[in-house]
Amino acid sequence: MSSQFRLLREQRFRPFFLTQFLGAFNDNLFKNALVVLLTFQAASWTTIDPALLANLAAGIFILPFFLFSASAGQLADKYDKAYLTRLVKVLEIAIMAVALAGFLAHSLTVLLGALFLLGCHSTLFGPVKYALLPQHLHEDELVGGNALVEAGTFVAILLGTLVGGLLAAADHGDLWIAGGGLVVAVAGYLTSRGVPPAPAPEPGLKVNPNPISETWRNIGFARKDRPVFLAIMGISWFWLYGALFLAQFPAYAKNVLGGGEGTVTLLLATFTIGIGLGSLLCEKLSGGHVEIGLVPFGSIGLTLFGLDIALASPSVVPAGAPLAIGAVLAQPGMFRVLLALLMLGVFGGFFIVPLYAMMQSRSAPAQRARIIAANNILNALFMVVGALSAGALLGAGLTIPMLFGVAALMNAAVAIYIYRLVPEFLLRFIVWLLVHSVYRLRTEGIEHIPAEGPAVLVCNHVSFVDALVIAAACRRPIRFVMDHRIFRWPVLSFVFRHSRAIPIAPAKEDAVMMEAAFAEVSKALAEGELIGLFPEGKITADGELCPFRPGLARILDANPVPVVPMALRGLWGSMFSRKDGPALSRPFRRGLFSRIELVAGPALPPETASLPQVQLQVAMLRGDWK
Repeated sequence: MSSQFRLLREQRFRPFFLTQFLGAFNDNLFKNALVVLLTFQAASWTTIDPALLANLAAGIFILPFFLFSASAGQLADKYDKAYLTRLVKVLEIAIMAVALAGFLAHSLTVLLGALFLLGCHSTLFGPVKYALLPQHLHEDELVGGNALVEAGTFVAILLGTLVGGLLAAADHGDLWIAGGGLVVAVAGYLTSRGVPPAPAPEPGLKVNPNPISETWRNIGFARKDRPVFLAIMGISWFWLYGALFLAQFPAYAKNVLGGGEGTVTLLLATFTIGIGLGSLLCEKLSGGHVEIGLVPFGSIGLTLFGLDIALASPSVVPAGAPLAIGAVLAQPGMFRVLLALLMLGVFGGFFIVPLYAMMQSRSAPAQRARIIAANNILNALFMVVGALSAGALLGAGLTIPMLFGVAALMNAAVAIYIYRLVPEFLLRFIVWLLVHSVYRLRTEGIEHIPAEGPAVLVCNHVSFVDALVIAAACRRPIRFVMDHRIFRWPVLSFVFRHSRAIPIAPAKEDAVMMEAAFAEVSKALAEGELIGLFPEGKITADGELCPFRPGLARILDANPVPVVPMALRGLWGSMFSRKDGPALSRPFRRGLFSRIELVAGPALPPETASLPQVQLQVAMLRGDWK
């Protein structure tokens, strides 16, 4: 069984998963059923246009995230998260009682108030939910755990909408919706009682009652680590983008596709299945670790398939609307719309899961909940702006397919902007693409690479892409020391430059460059970074291990740090090696998807890491492979 599904059997994860699943289910049972009810029975409730009402409801639900996330983050850092989880579930029961009163009084104001309170409930639970995962899961389980949470959340959205739609269509459906919500809230409280303790990281924290100043303080925590902050910005943009699509589904189904309530459910089911598939595939595609290289891959799909939905949508409402689901599916181009929507969800999963895992793993533990609160604040701000912008554009006469197209183009612009600010995302994508499209990489002993602190990684040199393969296997950034000519290779030079590789030349070619390289290596190690070396000094011309040059000894004499011996196997004979002629001269030799291996041995302490000893360890790891 996949490691991520194995978590569902464990007490440290299963009660939490069920609690958050039931909470998301209940939110959407009420919220989406209310929107569908008002969309198709608007005249008995309000004079507001149904399309605008859907965006109003979405804005009301997420407004509390903007207002109260700062306070929620403080509480999650100050108190045990298991205790807070149970407290939030009690609040949910009270909120559903308010919703029942709103249906009994046939009051839209009370119902929207209950929707606002449900937003408050989710606001309180957000920092608890995402800060609790790193406390109960290991690093190599974090992607799988996040994938299950994201997949479960969207499945809960689907099931909540399905059940809500069935209840809304029944006699006295409004009462069934409120009653069902109460039952689910009670079930959520019962499952929350099994969540294991999650002690507060900062129990002495003094809670700041001022939400405005605390909001800026939380954002300040997040801004301390630029990649974390930009991950938060990426997450926020995704929720703006996704919420914009979801909010239009009722009006899109009715006014574009000519369908009814069943069509809304079909659209939501398709998108949800896509998100679930994409989220669950993340664990496999990332090898169980946080792989931000999937983020650019996801953004490409979000743009392309968002545009395809806009282009594939019918320009005229079909005759005879509202149509049954069968008639809607029989329309020309409907299969293309559903396929694009499915793939939009799949690539959304690729985009969002690594960003959540990155935010959690790189945040300071004592401030993690408040950083997640900052994420929720910015998520809410983006979604409120998105809801208001969508309403304004629709009010100005833009059609829903045109709105989808504008959002897709904006997604491309935002992605390009983020990747220019933090090249690490794009670099990881290029590395991930190489290893998954050209080779099948197997790793062994990667756990010997220190999780933090300085170290020198020493490996044999077989091809022009050795550094990229090692970078793909190691989740920590590595600063490679490489020949200045390889450093300037077209295309690859972009990767090497932005990964801060260190070019070096022999003393007889450029003594100044050589000394600058050694100085930069010492500086990097003093700052706790990883240095990658190919001490043979050149790519092998015959597949054999060449003698190590004395530069490694000079580095270790000046910087007594651990040395991790490594060996690449299987790259000799690939199109990037020098077997049977220059590299790339025979691009199809060995074929695509050939198996390669990277093996790392135990780290050698500084006192035993002599040049002969390191070379011996690399040779032993390399074995009989070339």
